[in-house]
Amino acid sequence: MQEQIKNIKSLDKLQSLYTATFGKNGTMTARLKQMATLSNDERAALNKENATLRELFKSRQTELELDALNKKLASERVDVTLDCEPEQRGAIHPLTHTLHEITSIFESFGFDVLTGPEVEDDWHNFTALNTPSYHPARDMQDTFFFENGNVMRTQTSAIQIRAMESRGVPIKMVGVGPTYRKEMDATHGPTFRQVEGLCVDKNITMQDLLSTVHAFLEKFFERDIEMRIRPSYFPFTEPSIEIDIKWNNGKWLEIAGAGMVHPNVLKNCNVNPDEYQGFAFGFGMDRLAMLKYNLPDLRDLYSGDVRWLKNSGF
Repeated sequence: MQEQIKNIKSLDKLQSLYTATFGKNGTMTARLKQMATLSNDERAALNKENATLRELFKSRQTELELDALNKKLASERVDVTLDCEPEQRGAIHPLTHTLHEITSIFESFGFDVLTGPEVEDDWHNFTALNTPSYHPARDMQDTFFFENGNVMRTQTSAIQIRAMESRGVPIKMVGVGPTYRKEMDATHGPTFRQVEGLCVDKNITMQDLLSTVHAFLEKFFERDIEMRIRPSYFPFTEPSIEIDIKWNNGKWLEIAGAGMVHPNVLKNCNVNPDEYQGFAFGFGMDRLAMLKYNLPDLRDLYSGDVRWLKNSGF
């Protein structure tokens, strides 16, 4: 038996012999059942034989497993002299690239770049922005609500409220980050990124707003920008304006919403509107990226298609 164990060449055959010896109907199992009929010397000899065989099986199993592992390693050996596969480099996503450009420009203008929570309470997303529960402006946005009354923020203006509450005035900041609305087509998505600026200080005027926005646009697009304004409405600014730019086809294109901070917004943040004034503006970062890099479909930015990203030029 011992020689038979040593000469076995495969784990399957070793297992078969082990079962035939120590299994329920195995030869050694049957002999051990007769232990009571044996003399003391015969019992001692049988126990020794049983232990020896078990140790031999265990030792041979280890040898066969090691041999199988060595053969597998040899077959999977890597030839380090072979040429490597072509390198697959990643690429910076266009939105990430755009965010870095925008924030670096505003930081050069002296603005602090801030972020805030994406799940907001009613106060910061609506009420503090001069949009109480009965205000019709709430119907202008398709909002994602939670059962507890919180919302996925519909604009990064909430960051402005939190900044004035925590930092006070004067303040000069831009809030950046994703916002959420129930929209989805070639130029709108349920998630989009905004850049909203706020400047509150003494003697701030509409001209400060227009000059800041115009300087940003020219620096971002790296070209002369012709800009015009139209009257509009936002509950958190008064007066409110839409800002258009003349684009490549000679047509006017809406680029931002802006205005002077509404006195009620300042009061909600414990700022005296008789002493301080401010301006606010908001850009859609997705739209800025589409315009600068000539992207035809907003949905490409969120498709997750690596092939598109590799060919996007970033």
